[in-house]
Amino acid sequence: MFIRMMSALCAAMIFISTVQADETSVRRSFQARFPEMKIESVSRMPFPGLYEIVFDGQVVYSDEKLTYMMLGNLFDLRSSKQRNLTGERRDQIASGALAGAQANAIKRVRGNGKRVVYTFEDPNCGYCKELQKEINKMTDITVYTFLLPILSPDSVEKSKLVWCSKDRSRAWDDLMNKAFLPANGPKNCATPIEENEALAKRFGVRGTPAVYLANGQQVGGYMPADKLEQALAAVK
Repeated sequence: MFIRMMSALCAAMIFISTVQADETSVRRSFQARFPEMKIESVSRMPFPGLYEIVFDGQVVYSDEKLTYMMLGNLFDLRSSKQRNLTGERRDQIASGALAGAQANAIKRVRGNGKRVVYTFEDPNCGYCKELQKEINKMTDITVYTFLLPILSPDSVEKSKLVWCSKDRSRAWDDLMNKAFLPANGPKNCATPIEENEALAKRFGVRGTPAVYLANGQQVGGYMPADKLEQALAAVK
């Protein structure tokens, strides 16, 4: 019994070592071909000879020798649900990136705040102001808003005034609800605007508002409160 257990353990260790070696080989080959790309992870897929490579938030697939590369959605057809493995992985990556960037967002909590929404918004964006009206109708929600001033130079100045104010949450609400800016507030503090722009670029965000759920799923731009409620209810 002991000998069989040790043999099984050794076989498992050899398998793990082989997998790690294969993943390392794929990583090295990819980096050699595309030195400008930042690799985030390399994983062996549950199919022979197929590897997932994540770089700059993008998901691609390759064989072990990097002879071929595929960009697109990979589906698992073994169950009736036909899971979109690529879509699930992209959402997982986005979820981690958004959660890791919370310090760069304006945080607003309504009710118990147990449900989480992320938004990218410009202070001069009309649809962002309409989205604010819908969020005002909701409760038990935490909204993390990444300032993304892309519409005009004035957007940048307003974003700085909001971010540099003593109460960012109140300043943002006052601006979006009442068109009121903090008077004589500092606007030369350090802001996360460049980081937010890089995060938006990573996700392919080209307009505001852009709305994401805690699981990383993008649910669109402007949304009525009832539609956003439905999307939140669907999150596992």
